[in-house]
Amino acid sequence: MAKIGAVPTTSQGVGIRAIGRYLPEKVVSNADLEEILLTRDDWIRANIGVETRHMAAEGEWTSDLGTAALLDACERAGISPAELDLVICGTYTPDNMTPPTAMLVIRKSGALGATGFDVNSGACPGGVFALDIGAKYVATGQYRRVAVVMADVSTRTMDWKDPAPAVIFGDGAACYLLEACTPGRGIGRTLLRSDPSGYESVWVRREKRTRRDGSALSSGFGDNFGALDGKAVHAFAVGEVPSFIRELLDVADQATADVDLFALHQANLYIIQGILRELGVPLERTVTNIQKYGNTSGASVPLVLREAEDLGRLLPGDQVLLAAFGSGFSMGAALVRWCGPEDFEPAPVAS
Repeated sequence: MAKIGAVPTTSQGVGIRAIGRYLPEKVVSNADLEEILLTRDDWIRANIGVETRHMAAEGEWTSDLGTAALLDACERAGISPAELDLVICGTYTPDNMTPPTAMLVIRKSGALGATGFDVNSGACPGGVFALDIGAKYVATGQYRRVAVVMADVSTRTMDWKDPAPAVIFGDGAACYLLEACTPGRGIGRTLLRSDPSGYESVWVRREKRTRRDGSALSSGFGDNFGALDGKAVHAFAVGEVPSFIRELLDVADQATADVDLFALHQANLYIIQGILRELGVPLERTVTNIQKYGNTSGASVPLVLREAEDLGRLLPGDQVLLAAFGSGFSMGAALVRWCGPEDFEPAPVAS
């Protein structure tokens, strides 16, 4: 068995065998937000593109969302959670500071025997950062089947007097199920980058806050509240992400014309359109769901992939470009040659 961090000794690829998802039942419309925030439905649609978003129920936490997404991925792959070897939970909203939320996902899903840990790669960028970590564990041969669970309850970080983050974010979860695949298929070149000059542009800030009547205010995480500078995020995303994507394509000796689907983080509908415009890529080569889900943080990119697959927009052999960006500022992009069922190794037969 290869050591952690070793170069794989085989030419196998690492593929996404299935993507599970979960959106909480409660749907919050822009009209609902008008009742509690100084905002308007027409302004949200015109500036952000969100129409509805999902919100976790009282008592429903990150591990619950993540467990549901993991179970959905296992069902789509036709396997039992007990067959998982490693569970990585990408989140910035853990159920508790310790132990890792991944351990609760393992317990609640019945993936007993799996190893688990959490990754906090800055919320939204986690859709690529955490995927890259999981893929490397499969590539080394240390773990055969890895679940990368992306889950956040972003609405629990809200100060409902502050419309800037509150109109954008929704709760949700997705799960990449990773396995070894046919050489030449699966996850290819990946590029990660962080620019800490944007640290305070989108973050969960620790500070004392009060209600309008002057009494102490707490979020679901105590004195921690989501905050963002929308103009700074827009400038960063539209100004930096296109060149970052081109850099990845250049390294992989690819061009935008070689990409069948662009799966972009759902930060803002107009940011997505701006990135594609800078790349010279028509909107027909992406799928968006921010209109109905809002910004679901690290789950955003895998939710786009799942939706594209369900719509028949993502087929075996397609070249897909994943790009996630946000808090930090951090960016992650990856090329994936999409797999079909025939690209995965059969399960070993017990002797």
